[in-house]
Amino acid sequence: MNISLSDTLKTFVDEQVSRRGYGTSSEYVRELIHKDRDGQQLRGMLLAGVASTPAAPVDSEYFDALRARVRGARR
Repeated sequence: MNISLSDTLKTFVDEQVSRRGYGTSSEYVRELIHKDRDGQQLRGMLLAGVASTPAAPVDSEYFDALRARVRGARR
């Protein structure tokens, strides 16, 4: 796959590669794509959570029970 960039964008990408320690511009672009994909997946999960019916209220009792469960798992 080839991507055409304006000179300004190419300069920006080259600077990011240099500053952030990427080996190539392809590595930088791949990272951007991965972050975008992860962001879209997170958004999808958040929207699904908002659309779902809560199973139990998330209050102090909920967090107390969660802490107790975690403490029990560490033993």
